[in-house]
Amino acid sequence: MPILDIFDDHHNGLTGPICGGFNVTPDDATDLPQMTRGVMVGSAGDVAVVLKSGDAITLPALSPGVIYPLRIARVLATGTTASGIKGLI
Repeated sequence: MPILDIFDDHHNGLTGPICGGFNVTPDDATDLPQMTRGVMVGSAGDVAVVLKSGDAITLPALSPGVIYPLRIARVLATGTTASGIKGLI
């Protein structure tokens, strides 16, 4: 029997809870499979990204376990020192 979800018919907006996620492998040439709503790292470090706007920036010293609300198109290998990166949607 499937789990009851009384909010199944509600629209998932940017202000709603995270409903999915995927492992991120940093790559300088390949976009993520889906634009994120947030990102989290498993170990502290820098994360170099290309945001939805196309701006490339490095997010310094991200802490593990913190959900950062960022619309990310690509996580770059060059400049990324954090590991265990999760894309949240």
